[in-house]
Amino acid sequence: QVQLVESGGGLVQAGGSLRLSCAASGRTTSAYAMGWFRQAPGKEREFAARISQNGGSTYYADSVKGRFTISRDNAKNTVYLQMDSLKPEGTAVYYCAADSWWGRRFASYEYDYWGQGTQVTVSS
Repeated sequence: QVQLVESGGGLVQAGGSLRLSCAASGRTTSAYAMGWFRQAPGKEREFAARISQNGGSTYYADSVKGRFTISRDNAKNTVYLQMDSLKPEGTAVYYCAADSWWGRRFASYEYDYWGQGTQVTVSS
């Protein structure tokens, strides 16, 4: 079992920045690739970013590429999502998730464990 707890959400103006954190505990968390997803009101959960087990590979949705940066500190069992140049359409609940497999996996059903989410609201 892996437990994930997100933090760092809040209210920010368009163009601003936030850094989300995801603290992991339980089984060896460095064995998991980690992803960030988001779900806006009335919409399906969508992929935002993914980082490999050793942090050597990162992947981004086109909608966030160039503005978001995913990183991890395995010594602290923590994954981060730096979000810059935020847009109002970025308003959503942001979730981190853990995946025991390698490679390019962007579908929510491919992830084994989920946090409870943190709300990000971007005002225009």
